[in-house]
Amino acid sequence: MMKKFDRKLILSDGSEYYGYGFGSKHEKITEIVFNTSLVGYQEILSDPSYTYQTVVMAYPLIGNYGMTEEDFETDIPTIGGLAVRDYNDQPSNFRSKYTLSEIMEKYKIPGIYGIDTRKLVRSIRDLGSRKALLTDIGTSLQDGLRRLDLYNIPRDAVSQVSRKNVQHYTVTDGKYHVAAIDCGMKQNIVRTLNRRGCSVTIVPWNTSVQEIEKLRPDGVFLSNGPGNPADVQTVVELVKALKGEYPIFGICLGHQIISLAYGARIYKLKFGHRGGNHPIKNLRTGKIEITSQNHSYAVDKASLANTRLKITHLNLLDQTVEGVACEEDRVFGVQYHPESAPGPQDSGYLFEQFIKMMEGTKDGEKN
Repeated sequence: MMKKFDRKLILSDGSEYYGYGFGSKHEKITEIVFNTSLVGYQEILSDPSYTYQTVVMAYPLIGNYGMTEEDFETDIPTIGGLAVRDYNDQPSNFRSKYTLSEIMEKYKIPGIYGIDTRKLVRSIRDLGSRKALLTDIGTSLQDGLRRLDLYNIPRDAVSQVSRKNVQHYTVTDGKYHVAAIDCGMKQNIVRTLNRRGCSVTIVPWNTSVQEIEKLRPDGVFLSNGPGNPADVQTVVELVKALKGEYPIFGICLGHQIISLAYGARIYKLKFGHRGGNHPIKNLRTGKIEITSQNHSYAVDKASLANTRLKITHLNLLDQTVEGVACEEDRVFGVQYHPESAPGPQDSGYLFEQFIKMMEGTKDGEKN
């Protein structure tokens, strides 16, 4: 006898997707987006950039290798929900400690499986990201649409996921000290900097210029994070004050914040870039990089003409801006995730570039 559907997704366009629940039984209204990665569902689940979003996994088999302590990108996942085709609750992996459903239940993250994810991904691609209600099967379409119409996606995502206190990640014999502005920072960024001899002090998103200066960093890092960069004007003003004083490197949201600080504009993409195989071109070397991405917003290319920023990378799928730099100020950012795991293994040069900038600062001080 076929199992009866017990959960469903109601989208703001009136479409419904019936399936089965896993993880938490909580109801959630979120923005619905899709990710095309073949692996990495644990990193996706624990990426703070998915706050207030339900992620549809385009790859059908999810949960098959379980969850392990070492691969979380944040201590407390804040993703809105997960929608998959086939969910495996009996993982086969010697590193696995928990099932995906157990982790989702622990952190009150609802999930739905058994839906036609191919149809849903095409719908998001064609109609764009929009609001969705993940609810019990008994919720009527009329009631669901009424609730969706009344609900506004919160705009406080960065303040929700940023650390509330300063944290230090010190390495033995570390040559450089990086002050990292936490807008929803992935833990693998810290690991990547630590492996390169950088001690990292992570500070909350609303840290003042004076507090940064007290740390006496060799460089400043701007992290990834959720939402619209225009909603974190405090960080934009911070970058305006710090640019030219310290080497600055931004990833994803950090890249967008740098662009705003220099006077560029930001706009929202129809359905965003989320996946592990986005081709971008490095305009300085002419080389193509296959990158990991997760963002809803992009930098307006035309608006950069009136700034001191130069475009360094372009997306080959839609020609959107993937990197900017101001060499005089020692400031640069990229839209993609060079630290991502799973992800590209050939983008480490960006961290090396940041280190060379900090090295130049130290040499200047010695002279």
